[in-house]
Amino acid sequence: MGTLSRRELAALVEEATVDTYDEHEEVSALFTAVEENLAVPFSTSVLGVEVIVRGVDLSRDGRIVALCTRDGFRQTIGLLDLPLPDPAPDGAEWVEAYRHYWAQ
Repeated sequence: MGTLSRRELAALVEEATVDTYDEHEEVSALFTAVEENLAVPFSTSVLGVEVIVRGVDLSRDGRIVALCTRDGFRQTIGLLDLPLPDPAPDGAEWVEAYRHYWAQ
């Protein structure tokens, strides 16, 4: 995945959130876009440890989290903090759009 411009990321955010009314609905819409488009599973390195990202979820506090596993253990990692591998999986532009949303 090439790096998208701020304009392209803003367009993805707008595409996902066009019919939303508040921040909760915006995050839910972005979650749906990530969940539907991000190709899982994929492996990535978190703090020097390889993990498998098996999916995404919406946490109780309203954040999108990655569902990660390693050697039978499971852990959620906030999508804002999840390092993406190179090359990034298909649909990673939606992860970047979610990050752009929070950086605004």
